[in-house]
Amino acid sequence: MEIRPTTDQDLDVYVDTLHAAFGLFPETPTDGGGLWWSATEMDRNLLAVTADGRPVGTAGAYTFELTLPGEAIVPTSGVTGVGVLPSHRRQGVLTAMMRRQLAGFRARGEFLSVLLASEAVIYRRFGYGPATYTQRLTVPRHRAAFALPRARGTADTPAAGPDTGSIELLRRAECGEILETVYDRYRRTQPGALSRPHRWWASGAGRPPVSSASRYVAVHRDAGGVPDGYACYSLADGTLTVDETIATDDAVATALARFALEHDLVSQVVFKHVPSDHPLRWQLVDFNAGERSSSTDWLWVRLLDVPRALTSRGWFVDGELVLDVDDPFLGEHGRYLLTVRDGKAECVPTDREPDLSLDVSDLGSVYLGGTTPSTLVRAGHIRAHRPGAAALADALFSAERAPHCLHWF
Repeated sequence: MEIRPTTDQDLDVYVDTLHAAFGLFPETPTDGGGLWWSATEMDRNLLAVTADGRPVGTAGAYTFELTLPGEAIVPTSGVTGVGVLPSHRRQGVLTAMMRRQLAGFRARGEFLSVLLASEAVIYRRFGYGPATYTQRLTVPRHRAAFALPRARGTADTPAAGPDTGSIELLRRAECGEILETVYDRYRRTQPGALSRPHRWWASGAGRPPVSSASRYVAVHRDAGGVPDGYACYSLADGTLTVDETIATDDAVATALARFALEHDLVSQVVFKHVPSDHPLRWQLVDFNAGERSSSTDWLWVRLLDVPRALTSRGWFVDGELVLDVDDPFLGEHGRYLLTVRDGKAECVPTDREPDLSLDVSDLGSVYLGGTTPSTLVRAGHIRAHRPGAAALADALFSAERAPHCLHWF
């Protein structure tokens, strides 16, 4: 078997092989676009081929930027399109592709890779750990009253601040450039957010609002008329479904939530993709009106260079930890002294006794601040070697707010 990179001439073979691995057939192109492979980077994909030339597996990658705690923005590879034909599973094809792919990421100088896991049991063994989470929030329209009046800059203004802007209703086809600009502004300050390269918007690759599927978009503008938020939604059978809400501050997010919840001819509003710390339930008169469901992992993170990764993110508490990190898939092991002072970290090899022992997948889970080390200690994933080590790690690895990723790839 050979693992080889693909070229533009391999596109049809790559797409057909991947679909066959999942028992699917390629979608028929539509005027609205939205085909996921229209943004694929063929020079970054791999094809597993048998000795007689038959393709049996695929693994791809996108070029993204990832926002870390402290608003640090770093390059990362987004793993995608991983599949092996049913006739060749459990024969080492997936392992060989994953090993080849990680080596390629390192050759590019990258120290992180990310993915969305179709099955949670697959990717931990390759060093990935779940790092961001998302959920659905459903609010019945008749229980959607806000606890505080609409903010207008008075002394009773909510903590989010007054909304001095306005909302304009547009169709998706009318505001592609606005969506791209506002999303890019948002993702640069949100831990866990990925970039959406222009080619995604241009080709309509992905889910709404990236795809040009028919949607209404509530565009929020600040007092100067500059777009600073949007909510992309559809309405059917009395349910208003918000694909995603993008806001550059809490006041904008609240204004967009009010817009959705005050829409006429609606029995319920579904916010499809919100972080675990979303404030809307606390803003309603009826706290239990917001029903949470479909809580799931989203972005999985894999560290390829522990010192570079730890010194690249921002930190908010001073402290010192010795981390003993095992990477069984790559056959690597390292012990590092992490020292944080004034928001910056130094990470160097050490022979000191460890404070925490952990797998590289667990380090990926805590890296963005969305999973506390103490949770993984209690779960038996991380071993704490001294009292207080887990609590210190919780404080050190915290982020300015919960990491969240909206981008599907």
